[in-house]
Amino acid sequence: MKLKSIVAVLFIGLGSMVYSQDDLTPEEQAYRDSITALNLENATIANSQEAYNSGIKLFAEKKFSQAIGEFKKSIQFDPNFTAAYYNKGVAENEASKFADAVKTLDQLINLKPSYSKAFFQRGRAYQGLNEYLRAENDYEASIKLDATNPKAHYNYGTLRFLQKDYDGAVKFFSQAIKLDGEMINAYNDRGSSFRMKGEYTRALADYETVVRKNPKMAFVLNNIGSTKAKMKDWAGALAAFNQAISIDSKFHLSYNNRGVVQMKQGRLDDAIKDFTKALGIKSDYSPAASNLSGVYFQKKDYKKAQEFADKAIKMDKENGSAYVNRANAKEMMRDMNGACEDWNKAKELGIEAGTTYYAGNCAN
Repeated sequence: MKLKSIVAVLFIGLGSMVYSQDDLTPEEQAYRDSITALNLENATIANSQEAYNSGIKLFAEKKFSQAIGEFKKSIQFDPNFTAAYYNKGVAENEASKFADAVKTLDQLINLKPSYSKAFFQRGRAYQGLNEYLRAENDYEASIKLDATNPKAHYNYGTLRFLQKDYDGAVKFFSQAIKLDGEMINAYNDRGSSFRMKGEYTRALADYETVVRKNPKMAFVLNNIGSTKAKMKDWAGALAAFNQAISIDSKFHLSYNNRGVVQMKQGRLDDAIKDFTKALGIKSDYSPAASNLSGVYFQKKDYKKAQEFADKAIKMDKENGSAYVNRANAKEMMRDMNGACEDWNKAKELGIEAGTTYYAGNCAN
């Protein structure tokens, strides 16, 4: 038996003879099988890694759908490759495929139940699906597992903001800033939370911190302008809107907001130019059309006021201010039935002016 074994092994090594498995001892067969299995495993891992690396490259190029396909292949080769699940979930979030991301991250959490970032990304997916309670639970789980991740606190803050819990939003944005003092979005959004609370000085302090860190952020300058307008600092508001427009000449919000300030200061022709510019940049921007209606009403051109209110409502049937503007124009053109219908619609949409005008002119 020993000689037979030695001859068989030599034949394998030389590769010059055909042999049958019957020539191998059980020990030799087990060894040969283990080598084959190891080679197959190595090939599978190599294929999985190759697909994963391709996915990472595509993700960096923002080709999210293609990246998802590569990460999926990587997982098929190696169903325990947790990094592939994670990056697939992130790519699905970036592609707004939130339901797919939830499924992917469910699998990852089953494999790695203490992975805080998996809970964070699944929270993002639930937030994208507007499932706020589930998102909250995942952000809380993520923070519990790793309280040092500023992004988890920041995202939780955005969730509280969306639910109009501005005190809660301030709390989580503040924690994000404490963990990462360079997270300018957290400063901006905390500023917006203060603004919604009517704490305009604190809002400006946060916005101005962002501008000091990055003076080229037009949307933050727009926020400064909006806040100063609420404080009736018209000169300061105009300066901020002008600066935002100088940075981004296609920023329709700043044109619209500057037009509002122009209108409040009686510069109606300048306001018309700004609102028209905003619509030229974003043709479906309902607030600018509604504001044009308001300007033409002030200029006593009631036909144009109704025309632009019609356009605003066509763009957004939930624009309550446009119904008020159209009703006002209709009233001046002696169409009281139409005016009352529009004031009533504005009232239903929660616009205070609609409630007031309807009660004063239409209620029996």
